[in-house]
Amino acid sequence: MRLLKQLVPAVVVAAAGHAGVQAVGGNPYLTLVLGVATAALALFVYAWTVRWSERRAPDEVAAKGAAAATGRGMLIGAGMFAAVILNIAFVGGYRVDGMGSVTGAVAIAGFMAAAAVTEEVIFRGILFRIVEERIGTLPALALTGVLFGLMHLFNAHATLWGAIAIAIEAGGMLAAAYAATRSLWLPIGLHFGWNFAGGGIFATVVSGNGASQGLLNGVTSGPALLTGGEFGPEGSPYAVVFGLLLTVVFLWLARRRGNLVPVRRRATATLSR
Repeated sequence: MRLLKQLVPAVVVAAAGHAGVQAVGGNPYLTLVLGVATAALALFVYAWTVRWSERRAPDEVAAKGAAAATGRGMLIGAGMFAAVILNIAFVGGYRVDGMGSVTGAVAIAGFMAAAAVTEEVIFRGILFRIVEERIGTLPALALTGVLFGLMHLFNAHATLWGAIAIAIEAGGMLAAAYAATRSLWLPIGLHFGWNFAGGGIFATVVSGNGASQGLLNGVTSGPALLTGGEFGPEGSPYAVVFGLLLTVVFLWLARRRGNLVPVRRRATATLSR
């Protein structure tokens, strides 16, 4: 019941925010405002439902240190995507043909803010955290990673391989980032930085959602095996490799900090509240 009490309001906010952002898609500044508003509302609703259903302070979204952790996540996410693009460009799969669209990048920032926050609240803040308490960190990471990948099958140009790649490189990495920090801020920053770099800077396809207008006029070409094809660079093996590497690093940090929950660990005090 605790899962449903938190999940249903979060999904409602995500759906309403997505509908609103889509409705004003022609206006980049309204898209930015609505996207940021959706992100803020999702965090507020999550914090409220945690207090209501668990009788505790939602420390994973505490204001203290939020800006620094989110900023670190954004740098890591953007840097990871830049590394993927550089590798694709090295084999001739990506090039820049001049400057792109500032207003396009503004719209993408709003859309990605809403997507990053709502998805992290749902998949890491609620699903991963609660499932982890029942079955342990690694099984929960695998299960929620698969669910995260399956969600991307509903995108316009989704592919099975793209969903598998997302499950591995993003579902695992973002859950591991949460496990390492026990905070949603780093995963939110990572998610936003990765997505905004992909669409808002390098103007690539993001998760099979079609071409983006970013700060650069980027052109992707070549074999889909290397570039990710219509799904975008997230379907590239380079993205999978870098995602796996970061997953290992975050899990190592989680283990070092004593944050890993053993497999089949019984519910702790959190569940009895």
